[in-house]
Amino acid sequence: MASNLLKLHLRTIKTAKPSTPFPHSKTPLTSLPFHSHQNLLHQHHYHVSFFPPTLHHKPRSIHSSLSSSSIPPTSKEEAILQAKTCLSTTLEKPLNNPKLVGKLKKLKQPRFRIEIPVIDDSSASLSQLAFNVFQDLPIKRKGPPVKLLILWPNRTLTEAAIEAFQTQNSANQIENIYISSVTNADTNILNSADVAVFLAPEASQLAVIKTVSDSFYPKPVVIFNPKWVFEEESNFGELSGFVGSFDVVYSFMGLEVRGVLSKRKGVVFKCVRDGVVSGEKWTILVEEEGELKVIMRFKTRPSIGEVENVLYNLMAINSPITKSAKFFREKLIYLAHNGLSVGNAISSQGFALPLKWMTPALSASEKLVLSW
Repeated sequence: MASNLLKLHLRTIKTAKPSTPFPHSKTPLTSLPFHSHQNLLHQHHYHVSFFPPTLHHKPRSIHSSLSSSSIPPTSKEEAILQAKTCLSTTLEKPLNNPKLVGKLKKLKQPRFRIEIPVIDDSSASLSQLAFNVFQDLPIKRKGPPVKLLILWPNRTLTEAAIEAFQTQNSANQIENIYISSVTNADTNILNSADVAVFLAPEASQLAVIKTVSDSFYPKPVVIFNPKWVFEEESNFGELSGFVGSFDVVYSFMGLEVRGVLSKRKGVVFKCVRDGVVSGEKWTILVEEEGELKVIMRFKTRPSIGEVENVLYNLMAINSPITKSAKFFREKLIYLAHNGLSVGNAISSQGFALPLKWMTPALSASEKLVLSW
């Protein structure tokens, strides 16, 4: 499960104990920036870790109910290929739209977002990722090749990208520039490009990104691996709406749920393959016996709380503690129904616990079950 994709930087979020099996939560889900935050959600003996699910073995199969757009990548190369496909098909319509060129009426600017987790955020790594994703982007278009403008957040990354593209004999259809140079110099460079890509932008640069995007209207703009996290976006003030106007066409995030005696691997995933952003849902998949199975689908990006509750309930159903509680409850009901004493050991019923031992164990288990 793409175990070589992410670099683990831990960030712990403590959550309150839910009072119902499916409590409502407004806590937003973290997106995956280049430095790849890892969220640990722990409650009692359970926590949800958002990081690459390193499997001891490759999943034997993908559950037959999965559509092609719900199958997460199994390698870094596959993730890049999926992202290229999603971006290409999504850009084809606006780039081939005659109204876009003539500006006959006020159109909504196409704005897209891609999130691919990576191992490290060094200049060499990011520039190589940009080359792998945007070089030979398979966009079907009538007329001249599509020209891409990649805007980097600092000069160091810009220089590394220029060197990487030149060293690997990149086509002349891609130009790498420092984002601040667009506002400080002639904007003719914007006029010559067909698509603008903001790569690894900082939250502090959002105002500049909006200015450049407005100047680039009505042509498409793309945010690629932003360094802020999804939960921060509601705190961006007037720029929150601008950030929210970017439709996610590809996002992949590994996760792991750890219980007292068990753990599960899974993925939060979105992949728009047919170019129709509104038609693709966010999918939560969890590995069961070597198979990735869809646990839940969301129309909008799920919050951390929503993902947490889905996985807690899944773990609770299969938890040894829950099964033990059910076992003890059934035995107590059996004894009460048959008028038997529980003060002594009852080997014929499959257990030998005095009532004073059994009651606290059952009570504690019931609380755990109800809290999920």
